[in-house]
Amino acid sequence: MNMILLADFSVIRPEPGMLVWTTLIFLLFWFILGKLAFKPIGAALKSRENSIQDALDEAKKAREEMEQLKAENDKILTEAREERSKMLKEAKETKDAIIAEARTKAKEDAQKIVSSAMNEIENQKKAALTEVKNMAGMMAIEIAEKVIKKELKGNTEQEAYVNTLVKDIKLN
Repeated sequence: MNMILLADFSVIRPEPGMLVWTTLIFLLFWFILGKLAFKPIGAALKSRENSIQDALDEAKKAREEMEQLKAENDKILTEAREERSKMLKEAKETKDAIIAEARTKAKEDAQKIVSSAMNEIENQKKAALTEVKNMAGMMAIEIAEKVIKKELKGNTEQEAYVNTLVKDIKLN
C-alpha cells in the first residue's frame, strides 16, 4: 500500500481539486493581505513620499530664502560701504575746511598783531621824536638863555631891548 500511495502522489501532476483549493486559498489570502496590509503599507509609502516631497519643497524654499537674504545682505553691505565712504569723504572735507579756516584765522590774527605792533612802534617813535624835539627845544632855549644872559650882562642897550620885548609880551 505504501507503494500505491507513492505512485498516486506526484508533484508534477497535481489533482484538479487541489489546484482549485490552492488557487481559492491563495486568492483569499491575497484579498485579506490587500485589505489589511497592502493598503496601509501603500498609504504609509504615499504619506512618506508626500512628507519627503514636502521636506524637499521646504528645503528648496529655505534655500531660495537664504539666497534672497544673502542678496539683501550683500545689498545692505554695499550700501553700508558706500555710506562709510561718503562719511569719510565728508569728514575729510570738514577737516580740510576747518584746517583752512584755522590757517586763515591765524594769518588774520598774525596780521592784526603785526599791524598793532607796527602802530604801537609808530606811536612810540612819534612820542620819542616829540620828546626829543621838546628836549632839543628846551636845550636850545636854555642854551640861548645862557648865551643871551652872558651877552646881556653888561650892555644897557640890550637890557632896554629886553625890557621892550617884555612889555610887548605882557600886552599881548
